[in-house]
Amino acid sequence: MRAGLEKLLAAGKDNALLRFGLGNACMGEGDLEAAQEHFYKAVEMNPRYTAAWKLLGRTLVQLEKFKQAREVLGQGIEIAQEQGDKQAEKEMQVFLKRALKALDESA
Repeated sequence: MRAGLEKLLAAGKDNALLRFGLGNACMGEGDLEAAQEHFYKAVEMNPRYTAAWKLLGRTLVQLEKFKQAREVLGQGIEIAQEQGDKQAEKEMQVFLKRALKALDESA
């Protein structure tokens, strides 16, 4: 799946949905650094893409980049609230709690 999506990207078919799919494929393969890059690009291309914000935050938590995760998830939660996306909001709040807990434990 990832290879096919990368071919589309190389062919110039870059958009938020493609980047989201690539990020998801990279996560599935355990390539969190690449996933992070694709999710950042997805939210840059479409700042209202709550699913991309959610997976970007999750990826940052998994990478133990807790300060970045806190910022990203805060933004994502605001956007989800504005759009009435309750499910994404709830999931991002769970990831945010994990990031905040880790930050507290490291202090």
